Amino acid sequence: MLNLERLRTLDALARHGSVSGAADGLHVTTSAVSQQMAKLEREVGQPLLAKNGRGVRLTDAGRLLADHAARIISQVELAQADVEAQRGCAVGQLRIGAFPTAMRGLLTRALTVLRADHPDLRAMVREREPEEAMLAVVRGDLDMALAIDWHNKRMPVPAELTRIHLLDDAVDIAVPQSHPLAGRTEISLAEFADDDWISWNEGQFCHEWLVFTLRGTGVEPRIAHIAEEHHTQLAFVEAGLGVCVTPRLGRGPVPPGVRLLPVCDSVRRHVYAVWRADAGRRPSIRAAVAALQEAAAAV
Repeated sequence: MLNLERLRTLDALARHGSVSGAADGLHVTTSAVSQQMAKLEREVGQPLLAKNGRGVRLTDAGRLLADHAARIISQVELAQADVEAQRGCAVGQLRIGAFPTAMRGLLTRALTVLRADHPDLRAMVREREPEEAMLAVVRGDLDMALAIDWHNKRMPVPAELTRIHLLDDAVDIAVPQSHPLAGRTEISLAEFADDDWISWNEGQFCHEWLVFTLRGTGVEPRIAHIAEEHHTQLAFVEAGLGVCVTPRLGRGPVPPGVRLLPVCDSVRRHVYAVWRADAGRRPSIRAAVAALQEAAAAV
């Protein structure tokens, strides 16, 4: 009989396309992936992997079995959801991916509620950017993700996922205290046509949103500096190196040399949770959604 864990390993290889990617997705070592595949090949009596340059590829038999493995794993997940629903208790493990400000400003409160109300449920959190987290949910590497989009630029959600809105997060523009607009009570993005901007990494959804939004106001943005963390961006602003967008969720203390200006254009980002539609009956998912909604209401 085929071993389910080895089928999971084959499925991860097929989805990630490499031994290292499968290992990361399964949270195991690359040697563990190789060992599981060697055992699976002995079980089926034929090669499932072939060398492909420095990497590997699935053989015809490997692709055939990987297709079956995906269906088997999906049925197992449905069975797990049905059993949990019949029992009516949130138990076991729940893997959640979230972006940094949501982890600080929302998820810490939600996990405290979840642990108090469901002590037999073990939540495991991984920091992930929204697009990466949603793909991990689709692949089955995560059970739930927190994601964002913006009032004027929506993030596509894969058809396999269900989403629920949690809160709207207002943003401010951070400027040095010496900036000509630092004394204003509100501003428009178009007023920063001559400023250098500090932005997120190129290719990230928030970076693309910033460029898209500024161009929509007739401003060709000058992205002078790239920094992943909001606290780093604010440090650059305090040093007079530019201005940046700073969301309010999970923001924390602001350096004394920085002024925050509300945007009169009502710039907001939408925060929501996503999970696989076929897992919606799991009490653990429902419990996490309830805890997130409670935390969002408090925020």
